[in-house]
Amino acid sequence: MGKKKRNLRIHREGRGIIVGLTFLIFAINVPIYMFFEEARWVFAITLLLSAALLVFVTYFFRNPYRMLEVDDPNFLIAPADGRIVVVEPTMENEYFHEKRLQVSIFMSPFNVHANWYPIEGAVLVSEHQKGSHKGAWLPKSSTENERSLVVIETPNKVQIAVRQIAGAMARRIVTYAKPGKQSRRNEHFGFIKFGSRVDMYLPLDTEIFVAVGEKVTGNETIIGRINS
Repeated sequence: MGKKKRNLRIHREGRGIIVGLTFLIFAINVPIYMFFEEARWVFAITLLLSAALLVFVTYFFRNPYRMLEVDDPNFLIAPADGRIVVVEPTMENEYFHEKRLQVSIFMSPFNVHANWYPIEGAVLVSEHQKGSHKGAWLPKSSTENERSLVVIETPNKVQIAVRQIAGAMARRIVTYAKPGKQSRRNEHFGFIKFGSRVDMYLPLDTEIFVAVGEKVTGNETIIGRINS
């Protein structure tokens, strides 16, 4: 098993936003510079705040190049950056309608918000559901918030589900996974804009290698292994 890292990139979901924000900053700061000749401190403050905003937005949409090589196809790789907030059996009522092992990752606004496929297989389901925008750290967010469900079937016919959940700040979920497509390691299946959460619903006998409170890195941390 090994991993390779390359230079940082900007995620495609953020490129248009960054370009638009750059033009907006230019449109705001040029008139301020022209009309506040005797109060350059106003321009200096505005420019400083504008630069800080642009740096934060660029940082948020960073897209680190991560390639992970694993020798066991049953390993489950973290689908997102963040902190483990749930590891427990729970009743999954939207697709499986049975008890599943839930593993949840909470992403703060400072985490990378790209989502990676956790395992290879075939995408069976990709569904988006409207909902509220409560804090993504709350247990009810899994079933009440806006969310998108992706179900993957491994070559051994084991099904797992990954749910993207919008939070209080996150107002847009982007899901690239489509039924009939193959889920492949090192590829994105979606993106969530601003603080959010990703839930995984796994077979109850799945071996879990992480604990609540632990930080994980998307497409790098091995969170468990499916027994099949």
